[in-house]
Amino acid sequence: MNQDTRQQIRDNAQYLRNVRPLDPEELHEYVEGQPHPAVVKQVLREEAFDLGIVEQDDGTFVPAPEGRLSVDFDGVDRFPDGYEQQVIDLLTEWGGLEWHSGDSGDELRERIRDIKERYLQGQAVEYDELTALGYAVYHLPDYYAVAKYVLADLAADGLLPSQLRVLDVGAGVGGPALALRDLLPDDALLDYHAVEPSAAADVLESLLADSGQNVRWEIHRTLAEEFDPSSPLVGDDSGGGAGNDSSGADSGGADGSDSEGYDLIIFGNVLSELDDAAATLYRYVDALADDGTLLALAPADRNTAIQLRTVEREVADGGPATVYGPTVRLWPHQSPDSESWSFDRKPDIEVPTMQQRLDDPAGGTGEFVNTDVQFAYSILRTDGKRKHDVTPDRGIHAPMADAENYVTDRVNFLGVKLSHDLAEREGANPLYLLGDGSQQVDHFAVLTEASILNEDLRKADYGDLLSFENALVLWNDDEEAYNVVVDGETVVDRAR
Repeated sequence: MNQDTRQQIRDNAQYLRNVRPLDPEELHEYVEGQPHPAVVKQVLREEAFDLGIVEQDDGTFVPAPEGRLSVDFDGVDRFPDGYEQQVIDLLTEWGGLEWHSGDSGDELRERIRDIKERYLQGQAVEYDELTALGYAVYHLPDYYAVAKYVLADLAADGLLPSQLRVLDVGAGVGGPALALRDLLPDDALLDYHAVEPSAAADVLESLLADSGQNVRWEIHRTLAEEFDPSSPLVGDDSGGGAGNDSSGADSGGADGSDSEGYDLIIFGNVLSELDDAAATLYRYVDALADDGTLLALAPADRNTAIQLRTVEREVADGGPATVYGPTVRLWPHQSPDSESWSFDRKPDIEVPTMQQRLDDPAGGTGEFVNTDVQFAYSILRTDGKRKHDVTPDRGIHAPMADAENYVTDRVNFLGVKLSHDLAEREGANPLYLLGDGSQQVDHFAVLTEASILNEDLRKADYGDLLSFENALVLWNDDEEAYNVVVDGETVVDRAR
């Protein structure tokens, strides 16, 4: 099909889209040479995002919804059976029906052990087919759950449009991609681009193959450092749920991204693998739409979670990006410099069958079971919007940056709750990390006397803004941190 035919189909669709549903059986009559209706339908699918249309069950196309994305979400109990079966099918292709036992099972378990050990030691991982399968078995279920929780929160905050252009950097085997696809209502429109150079892209391609008719996706098989998110891609875009892999060190960006930018850019558990994470993140910020969001995810372990905060601060201090959440900077012209090992935690998911199959031959110890949903995350934007659009009043609130000046005093301040209960032993006073974006040293709220006046400290969710009235500030020499003592004289409320 030549470009003139494609353009005629586009022009007619653009003219008629607000008049009546676009029917390929009708539209083909208005095009020179009258191409087959199936050809017209394929063009409409490929051009759906740019035309702002979605395909209906009867094969016609109507204008896509506008405005903010609305999703139904009530948590993640388990990794979806359909996705697990797709992974098992890939494992079966690799190791046969008994992939989890015998030599193939031993080989896969040894590779997962190697991945975990290299990760703990901060060493590079060799991404071949076996590594990709190991990630799919061990990490895909919890990565899926993590992404779904955070993406649902972004949608609830009104940060995602119904016509959504996404760039997933270091997409891996597909946790964010699958979570996003499952969250979207049927009439939403998704233009999804993944940057993934490793063999994980083969797993991702397989999992995306049955995407819905209103999902356009493409995998760019290149390094994050080499991909240019602001330049149009050289080559054809995929359409209508059919992917088109860009092989080699392609340096292009997605079609159209140079003019409008991405609504969402995701860095999922990849920052620790980049040579200069801050510089790379900073470059991708420039590819955001004016009201776009950059989401960075990291495992909850100490090293990667703290690195995430370090990178976040470098990017926010050095350019147009501001921190939307969770570590909101409440005080103008202030930057934090505390350690801030901060992460959220959600209920465990059910043990996936594929993990149990792999674990049982090894003694059933749980070594190959990974159901924890714990994660650190950062949300950056360039429009200055913050989750808590509040500026404290120095006449009322004390900034954490000045903590050394009011040790042993009772003060009022605002702080974001940045942890669940950190108490290490049963019966110990509940302990929570706090931050206001100015802290130079970690601050921990210690609940020594619970009452109805301070119950919001326990009940508040991770990332909620709290108002403290009459809290006692002490220095903890052992932890080299400040303790904010919440006792019977302290009032804690969720700030609005």
